[in-house]
Amino acid sequence: MLDGLSLDQLRTFIAAAEEGSFSAAGRRLGRAQSVVSQTITNLETQLGVNLFERAGRYPKLTDQGRLMLGDARAITHGINLLKARAKGMAAGLEPELSVVIDVMFPMRLLTEAAAGFGEEFPNTPLRIYVEALGGVAQAVLEGRCGLGVMGSLTLDTPELVRERLLGVKMVFVVAPGHPLAALPSPVSDCDLAQHIQMVLTDRTELSKGQEFKVLSPRNWRLADLSAKHAFLRGGLGWGGMPFDMVEGDIAEGRLVELKTQDVEPGGPIMPMSATYRSAAPPGPAGRWLIDRLKALGAAEDRMMAAYAA
Repeated sequence: MLDGLSLDQLRTFIAAAEEGSFSAAGRRLGRAQSVVSQTITNLETQLGVNLFERAGRYPKLTDQGRLMLGDARAITHGINLLKARAKGMAAGLEPELSVVIDVMFPMRLLTEAAAGFGEEFPNTPLRIYVEALGGVAQAVLEGRCGLGVMGSLTLDTPELVRERLLGVKMVFVVAPGHPLAALPSPVSDCDLAQHIQMVLTDRTELSKGQEFKVLSPRNWRLADLSAKHAFLRGGLGWGGMPFDMVEGDIAEGRLVELKTQDVEPGGPIMPMSATYRSAAPPGPAGRWLIDRLKALGAAEDRMMAAYAA
């Protein structure tokens, strides 16, 4: 008997429960009260439980009815989601979007873009992964992610397409108690080389041997940016960090920015690009996210240019 349950019965049950009467449910559904009443009776017979008490003027949900109402809503929501997703896929929309993000990318911009993505594509799951250096390119090349946001690395990967998003401001920082913090600006490369530099290391072979501003032969390698941040705040060495991540530390005196020689105005800039395989370009959801990140990145670039001026 339960195999004969229909979506129409469940929707009628939900309407009756939410409207508080069979006649009101009929008006909502465009049906006669008698049709609604008969549909509910048939559903109760098939389920083997009474969904409504009919002793009073208006039908009232029973305890079993209240439990069944939650299940009915979940089923109809799932059916609606299935239909929306199928419609989107038929139009070329990705069933889900997997994105791998460079650990240096500003999370506040990603968060803002993701919030808009959720509103624009409510039925498309978003999967976010965070990697460093060559890890972004590797995840895209292997097909684990359809879209990547990576820093500027010279990689022999002609199968990857790149679209510039923005430049991430980097700063060299050190704990206030570190000897480098007491030196006058600009700090020379010779002085930097005498102290341990904290360096983010690569966990792949794609960018082996490539470094971003490694100036000291004395360096410690860390595979996690949060660990590097903690080590810097602990006074164990000096190193480069995204300005976004240490802006509060600098303002509150937990870290000191090191002004170094031969650094371009505004500090070192790490270009960030969206990347994807040329054989698998992004669909509507991926394209929307790239364009949104570009718009946010353009605003960020203008802000940095004004700051540098």
